[in-house]
Amino acid sequence: MNDKSELLGQLKIDRDTQHDNSRPWLWPLLIVSALVLAALLWWLLRDNAPQVELVTAQTEQAQGGQAAASVLDASGYVIARRQATVSAQITGQVREVLVEEGLRVEQDQVLARLDDNNARAQLALAAAQEAAADAALAEVDALITEVRKRRRRIVELRQRNAASDADVDAVQAELDSQIARRARLIREVAVAAGNRQVQQEVLDDHVIRAPFAGVVTVKAAQPGEMISPISAGSGYTRTGVATLVDMASLEIEVDVNENFINRVQAGQNVNARLNAYPDWTIPARVIAVVPAADRTKATVRVRIELLEQDARVLPDMGVRVAFLSEAQDDSARPQQLVSVPQQAVITQGGRALVYVWRDGRLERRAVGLAGRQGERQLISAGLSVGDQVALPLEDVVFEDGMAVRKAD
Repeated sequence: MNDKSELLGQLKIDRDTQHDNSRPWLWPLLIVSALVLAALLWWLLRDNAPQVELVTAQTEQAQGGQAAASVLDASGYVIARRQATVSAQITGQVREVLVEEGLRVEQDQVLARLDDNNARAQLALAAAQEAAADAALAEVDALITEVRKRRRRIVELRQRNAASDADVDAVQAELDSQIARRARLIREVAVAAGNRQVQQEVLDDHVIRAPFAGVVTVKAAQPGEMISPISAGSGYTRTGVATLVDMASLEIEVDVNENFINRVQAGQNVNARLNAYPDWTIPARVIAVVPAADRTKATVRVRIELLEQDARVLPDMGVRVAFLSEAQDDSARPQQLVSVPQQAVITQGGRALVYVWRDGRLERRAVGLAGRQGERQLISAGLSVGDQVALPLEDVVFEDGMAVRKAD
């Protein structure tokens, strides 16, 4: 029995002995290894993060004087004061069209050419007729010179009684006849020259040129089609080759209810917003209140000038305008706004966004736009002075929370 108890006692674990056999250096080694691994991962991720150029949001003073409030809102459309369907002055077949939609052209630039074979033949004939008339006139001038010499000799002979009065009368009659013929040929030369000029103008009419500088919005004809300046009875003859719009003549036209037209006057400041870009405010000014009302709609037409030209403004776009009233109290102060370079603002899903740099990551923010001043975009909301904004990269799409590095 005692032997069994001793054997069982030998099987017990001596915990004091086990504690002495532990490895105290293991835990510090594991901690150091974890720190090294974390540093290595941070370094690798840092190298893969794209570099971005950062700009700082600055304070800007909005142009236009004192703060203003809207006294009337209305809707209308962008129109072009100079717009033309360019056609030829004659009827002819189109030989070539040299423009496409969206192409900007200068004044007198060639848009198209018509087949001019017949016109060139008529011009050559008129030139030949003018040359023949000039030759006939030169011949008569030579005859008149010769007759005048004979007349002088006969007069001298008559003075010496070597010639009769009949001889003098005959040579004088011949001279008068040649002078009359010369006068007729001078008129014929003038007619021939005029005919040649007309044929030259007809030939020039086969070249269709731009009446003013602008942008081609419609290409209406193709080579081989007939074109005519007047409306044809069938659909196979075009009345124009292209529609040209002078983008510098764009303005806004709105219909204001006649009950509120007393709130609008020429020279009044206006804020305009295109339906396509609702966050973009365009400064504008009233050109004129058209002095005529539409009795069917009870409205009065108002013309509004755009104070800034931009490629985003297109004819027939819908627009909403706010007619402004200048503040009259002395306490009003110029409006302070935040500005960033134009390229820092990104449009996504119809919203204006910027990406703000925060501790190595990008933070997406929606901002309100308040027009432009030079090359900078004014921000009315969503951004503070001193915020660092990332400029977009060509080959990188920004995302909220994206890790980036400052450009060196």
